[in-house]
Amino acid sequence: MYNYGGTLATENIDEDKDKYAEFMRRVEAGEKIEADDWMPKEYRETLIKLISMHGISEIMGALPEKEWVPKAPTLKRKLGIMAKVQDEMGHGQLLLRVAEDLMKPYGKTRENLMEDLLNGDLKFHNVFHMPTKTWADAGMVGWLVDGAAIISQTNMLDASYGPYQRALKRICQEEVFHAQHGEAIIMALAEGTEEQRKILQESLNRWWPSLLMFFGPESASTTGSSKQEVTTKYRIRKSSNEELRQAFLDKYLPRVFSLGLTVPDETVHYDETKGHWLYQQPDWNEFKQIISNKGPRSKERLRLREIAYENNRWVRQALAPQVVVS
Repeated sequence: MYNYGGTLATENIDEDKDKYAEFMRRVEAGEKIEADDWMPKEYRETLIKLISMHGISEIMGALPEKEWVPKAPTLKRKLGIMAKVQDEMGHGQLLLRVAEDLMKPYGKTRENLMEDLLNGDLKFHNVFHMPTKTWADAGMVGWLVDGAAIISQTNMLDASYGPYQRALKRICQEEVFHAQHGEAIIMALAEGTEEQRKILQESLNRWWPSLLMFFGPESASTTGSSKQEVTTKYRIRKSSNEELRQAFLDKYLPRVFSLGLTVPDETVHYDETKGHWLYQQPDWNEFKQIISNKGPRSKERLRLREIAYENNRWVRQALAPQVVVS
């Protein structure tokens, strides 16, 4: 998916330096770039990669919780998690439409993105490769995974690309309800029996490394990528991976500790002199393996997506424009 081939008539910055200068003036002035506006190839392809990964992650992110729809402990919980799964799928469809507009010059569609996912060219978030073993995991996804997503997404609420910025505004509003849904599950377990508290602590222990990995490595040198610098240059986002991770720790560690829970890292503490939380870095080699579809549930989740894609092929064919032969 990342190599689209071909060229755009206006993609060469050297040949279109005046257009590039005007583009950067608009970006730096806080103006919004729209789908039909001229944009440099680097900007377009950075957005395609970011938005398509975000959209696919929303769709794949519905699968861990979908597993708990038939197993939710009460009808109220069942209805809540069903509504959340439906929202996440809607977010994915919205974002893939935004990505599709950017892909038009390359002759690519949302169908190509789904094919890229199934053949391993399009990645999805590390957390959605993980198992949800207990009901506490369903709460953990809503409370801390969606909480991390809110921090990441609100960082782009003023993104320079207008269609993405407007989509994020709607998505973030709904994600707040998702986080509250997860928090309600966590609070019920935290105030429950000793067995329920034990299940909750075990869930947090399992999810902690994935939560730290959620925002990605601290520096570009860790992965050999300059994606952070590119997205900042074009005002797509404001903060670095590490700044986002620190914002997450600042918000949620006090809440975790207030519930009498612990994290599986004895080094975690707040450093008054540095003004932030110190913690043990997760295994970034493991992170690379997970997002390369070698996580605990990668194959099963991709297979579910493949089955849904194939079973609904007839719908796409029925909706496709028909060629009329005269």
